[in-house]
Amino acid sequence: MLSVIAKFTHLNFIFKNDFLVVVLDAHINIINNSKKINWQEYYIDINMNKCNYIIINQQTVVLLPRSPSATKTYFPIPVENLEEECRIRSADDGKLFREEYNSLPGGNPQGSYEEANKEDNKEKNRYPNILPCKPHHFEFFRSRAETKRPKQESVSDFWRMIWEQKSATIVMLTNLKERKEDKCYQYWPDQGCWTYGNVRVAVEDITVLVDYTIRKFCVQYQACDGSKTPRLVTQLHFTSWPDFGVPFSPIGMLKFLKKVKQVNPSYGGPIVVHCSAGVGRTGTFIVIDAMIDMMHTEQKIDVFGFVSRIRDQRSQLIQTDMQYSFIYQAILEYYLYGDTELDVSSLEGHLHKLHNTCTPHDRLGLEEEFKKLTNMRIMKENMRTGNLPANMKKNRVLQIIPYDFNRVILSMRRGQEFTDYINASFIDGYRQKDYFIATQGPLPHTVDDFWRMVWEWKCHSIVMLTELQEREQDKCFQYWPTENSVKYGDYSVEIKSDTQCDDTFSLRDLLFCVVQEKETRLIRHFHFHGWPEIGIPTEGKGMIDIIAAVQKQQQQSGNHPIVVHCSAGAGRTGTFIALSNILERVKAEGLLDVFQTVKSLRMQRPHMVQTVEQYDFCYRVVQDFVDIFSDYANFK
Repeated sequence: MLSVIAKFTHLNFIFKNDFLVVVLDAHINIINNSKKINWQEYYIDINMNKCNYIIINQQTVVLLPRSPSATKTYFPIPVENLEEECRIRSADDGKLFREEYNSLPGGNPQGSYEEANKEDNKEKNRYPNILPCKPHHFEFFRSRAETKRPKQESVSDFWRMIWEQKSATIVMLTNLKERKEDKCYQYWPDQGCWTYGNVRVAVEDITVLVDYTIRKFCVQYQACDGSKTPRLVTQLHFTSWPDFGVPFSPIGMLKFLKKVKQVNPSYGGPIVVHCSAGVGRTGTFIVIDAMIDMMHTEQKIDVFGFVSRIRDQRSQLIQTDMQYSFIYQAILEYYLYGDTELDVSSLEGHLHKLHNTCTPHDRLGLEEEFKKLTNMRIMKENMRTGNLPANMKKNRVLQIIPYDFNRVILSMRRGQEFTDYINASFIDGYRQKDYFIATQGPLPHTVDDFWRMVWEWKCHSIVMLTELQEREQDKCFQYWPTENSVKYGDYSVEIKSDTQCDDTFSLRDLLFCVVQEKETRLIRHFHFHGWPEIGIPTEGKGMIDIIAAVQKQQQQSGNHPIVVHCSAGAGRTGTFIALSNILERVKAEGLLDVFQTVKSLRMQRPHMVQTVEQYDFCYRVVQDFVDIFSDYANFK
């Protein structure tokens, strides 16, 4: 049992089951070997043996104005009704979500801020509109403790707390800067080691993923009587959560939550969690985690009731109605799709189940799994730019239009309207946002725009997954010369080499330059020939080889966006990008999630991975990859 004596300027506890939640404001000083408990001085004996979170924060909070709403009671929702309830609340631009959010109590129980409002304590309040409740208000909820996020002058105390509490995991929910505003002091070294007070922190490993970064530190306490045995501390830094906003999709947050639970060792002390303000994203994180637990244990959720109760301990928790509706979105995502992640070693068995006829008691068959993807709503309201009359002729297929929020924007030509549009979308990679550009095969009148996009976005790699003609239909205009050079608008393209690498793809080196500026760039063009006019490739080796060749080129030329196209820029293009991300994860983690990978792509561009055959091909290529590289266990 670990028992800690701590002195807090203001303190509030929240308990649930066997776990302890401590909400702290201002500063924390760990006091050793003290036995007295003095409530007036806020000396508290905290039993930490079963506490799994310490949540810390510090930032001025701007509370958004709330529309007055009549007090209503919202009852728990059985999980079988969750989808319908979310549909009803989402109607009319989320009107009922806003009403429910505005019905939440502010968390200001009468007289509960008596100590916080004393003259001696007022200067200790970081923000006067968010105060801790008095220390003897306890309630049983979930395990989390909240104090301030590290500042430069408190980093030594921060690491001392990590050491003394034997914490092995830190969860960071803010970026260091957001919108040019400092949100958190960097309390770790970029490389090598730094010493903070008596604690030495050395970087062991850094893994950068598209939604979060994992940093591993070797932490050692240097005492007067000699250094203590070093410990491994892992920081999980969620980088896709904007201040006063919500992540683009709950998929990344759910993966992050799962990773936090996987990483924290059973022998570790409480997980330390911090953001900037400690009411918005911190509250969202807490509630999503708690509601998933409730879903498992009670087959229901109670977002309104849970937030109402924890606001008695932390006023204004959940800062906006967007965050409130995002909680429902994440819970619904988890309920509808569950955990579809697979270990590579279980892939063969999973494929066997997918290809068997499904029954009510078996796992979903391949067709049923893919049907869930085709049921996703296409956000036509976010396709306004591509559907403008001036831009319609630039689209090869009218059903495949880029979303406005991630379309590739070209520089506007001087004096010409509507010249910033091209049918192309930024797509996230496994490790990097906007790692790919998914686009259609150029039309005769969009070739200039295609090369303008390649130049302006500093692309060095183009992947082509179609022939110029298939089944006597034009699929792509030839946008490169077969010999010498050709001028396309302001750009000149010269072919330097054309090599057939094997039966499945050829490699062209193109010298690309701006005519007026005489600035040049070498473009590598990967042309995949292994895709038949009807159906899918018969085996996966050719796709594995071209993906490996593209990745090698990226390492040599820098990680600028990779242009990927077929004819419409969705079916084969989506399959290539999905496989690139899936295989990258297999190599890094020994894990794959075909369903969520494709689902994420479809949220970024409609109809990505267009057919059930292409979806099945993703699974089969991974299996071929495993068979070719039989030492796949090393990827774990």
